[in-house]
Amino acid sequence: CDAEGESIGWHEGEPYPVSETYALCRCGHTGTPPFCDGTHAKIGFDGTETASRVPYLERADWFEGDDIRLSDAPGFCSHARFCVRGEGIWDLVERSADPEARRTALEMAANCDSGRLVIWDRESGEPIEPSFEPSIGVVEESDGRPGPLWIRGGIPVVSADGTVYEVRNRMTVCRCGRSGNKPFCDGAHREP
Repeated sequence: CDAEGESIGWHEGEPYPVSETYALCRCGHTGTPPFCDGTHAKIGFDGTETASRVPYLERADWFEGDDIRLSDAPGFCSHARFCVRGEGIWDLVERSADPEARRTALEMAANCDSGRLVIWDRESGEPIEPSFEPSIGVVEESDGRPGPLWIRGGIPVVSADGTVYEVRNRMTVCRCGRSGNKPFCDGAHREP
């Protein structure tokens, strides 16, 4: 965070040991975060998945700039707050003829952990996405509260019924147990 408390970048923590499979907590009450310790069964956690299966592009609103476009699917928002810094990404995209506005908009979209925001090259029609190795990050808020699991690099998220959700470069999965968009994060971890 900067002096005003706005999100400006990510800090990479210590990696967890590599394993073929992990059981990651979704209820928010494990004693061994981010790993599951079975507490969900003891507390009667309801992990019913409520997320829409409508593809990202069918849900996105579009904002036009000079040589870039912004797709914005608010239903994926994890409230990481990179997009609201200063005048906000939406105004910056509209002013993207200004090189500094364009650079800042690209940076903000690339930092959007949930993939809600994607910048597209107007000429090629291709997304301008950060390159990620397939990985899962454990997001912690600057005040120490646990945030979502950050799914990067096109790792599939499989529902309890075996259906694969749309594979995207960036997604966030709830680990507080309170999301209204399970299995995805909706920012509920930020609420008291």
